[in-house]
Amino acid sequence: MSPSRLQFQLDAQASGSRARATTFHTLHGTIRSPLFMPVGTQATVKAQTQESLHESGSQILLANTYHLLLRPGPDVFSKLGGIHKFMKWPGSVLTDSGGYQIFSLPHSREMTEKGAVFQSYVDGQRILLSPELSIQTQRAIGSDIMMVLDQCIPSTADEKAARAALQITQRWAVRSLAAREDSPQSMFGIVQGALYPQLRRESAEGLMQLDFDGFAIGGLAVGEEKQEREDVCELTAALLPADRPRYLMGVGTPLDVLEAVHRGVDMFDCIIPTQVAKRGTAFTSRGIVELRRSVYKFSEAPLDPACTCPVCSTHTRAYLHHLTKTQEPLGWTLVGQHNIHFYHQLMREVRQSILEDRFLPLYHHWREILPIEDIDHPVTHPKRTSTKVEMVGDYELCGDPPAIRHRISTRTVCTTPQLDATTESQIVQHLRQPADSPPLVVWDTHLDAAATALAVILLYEAEAAKGHVRPLHLVSFSDDLSPLRLALHHKRHFPYLRHGAADTLIRRDVWESRYCIGLKWTLVHGAAVDAQAPAADVLLPRA
Repeated sequence: MSPSRLQFQLDAQASGSRARATTFHTLHGTIRSPLFMPVGTQATVKAQTQESLHESGSQILLANTYHLLLRPGPDVFSKLGGIHKFMKWPGSVLTDSGGYQIFSLPHSREMTEKGAVFQSYVDGQRILLSPELSIQTQRAIGSDIMMVLDQCIPSTADEKAARAALQITQRWAVRSLAAREDSPQSMFGIVQGALYPQLRRESAEGLMQLDFDGFAIGGLAVGEEKQEREDVCELTAALLPADRPRYLMGVGTPLDVLEAVHRGVDMFDCIIPTQVAKRGTAFTSRGIVELRRSVYKFSEAPLDPACTCPVCSTHTRAYLHHLTKTQEPLGWTLVGQHNIHFYHQLMREVRQSILEDRFLPLYHHWREILPIEDIDHPVTHPKRTSTKVEMVGDYELCGDPPAIRHRISTRTVCTTPQLDATTESQIVQHLRQPADSPPLVVWDTHLDAAATALAVILLYEAEAAKGHVRPLHLVSFSDDLSPLRLALHHKRHFPYLRHGAADTLIRRDVWESRYCIGLKWTLVHGAAVDAQAPAADVLLPRA
């Protein structure tokens, strides 16, 4: 590949993680990553002003080629000097190609090798959105970064459909690059392949033969489970060259972004910050706040005491609750302004932690905080008046707080991820042996709801964050997965399962950590006495 037009520089890589801090240069300024790009589909971020976006720290805004092609049209941008002058935005702009519309409007278009034929929602005219037209439009718009036209399909598509979409995306990538001609604008290729590792690898290898200035991970957040998205994201990011920006398209919540940074991604976009603001949902340093709840009717507290945005320094939760309940547009504007500021502040903190090589502690802190809803005013559900309980197999969910119990023996399954002091000390002593020692084998003879197993995994991650540790192979035995399946169905009651390892284990019988190299968890169906598993160095007591 030729040198990137973006003058890309890798500033730092976090220890024990693939998280990285980078700097690159567009036609409109210096960009520092990781970064979040607010979505301004039609040359405007909904309910926000350019001034508030700039003050919050927005470096790049995203606009959509398909929508701007229909209205106002490329001739307007050509005549008025491009999107920056048109919307009075001094920063950088990335334009999506219109590929997502090929996915999201399946009943309003026809697919051909030439492109996608749409019927305009503006005047009913039929338009062939080809790679050439997409790039011509993006050149007229004058964005700093152009995206190739791709065919996005549901991530859960079968392999045949995924391969066909990948192949047409590859051919369109070649045509998109040719259509750029001598434009100084940068261009990113888009890796497709649904959830199939071999297709993702094939797509990445094909695109890296072309002179793209960066690469995007497409085709995620379109139907797959969270753990599947994170696995494919990490796999794909690792395939991409280290000297180019990596962009995960259409993702996501602050937690989604944090997880993807951990897996080696630099750039993100999503409509979530402004979309959820319309109904009063705010992201804060103490988790998620639902301002429409009446508990905030008399609250004089700021939305987030730790936030420095103008909204938090000026308005109370009571006022924002009132605006949300009355559906006043100002409520959408203010909560959206705060959410965007929160995303940018989170990215600034993450970048600084990478530069100072303390990313993992920050990651673990935010990973616990970000998913919590209304931590200061938890939702209290009415007590059950029905005798009906949810169950899987011979196990039932019962009690308040909820517990998992065997219906016949009435034994309560452990759902607290902790080890006794003796076992924890024994494992830590083993882990602190030389990193090139053979894997420490730990047997968990009663998987149950995986609380004890997760305690081992969390202990390993904590020790790994402190320095080098020897590999660990955790082997869990179970002849009945019912309690774990029931617990996974109720993660809100058992937050330790948000880790995601158990989701993968129960689907694949094995989970390997992507960021703590050497950590492996295997499921053996049946009793330990009958297993051909590696001999145990440590045997976990039954909780």
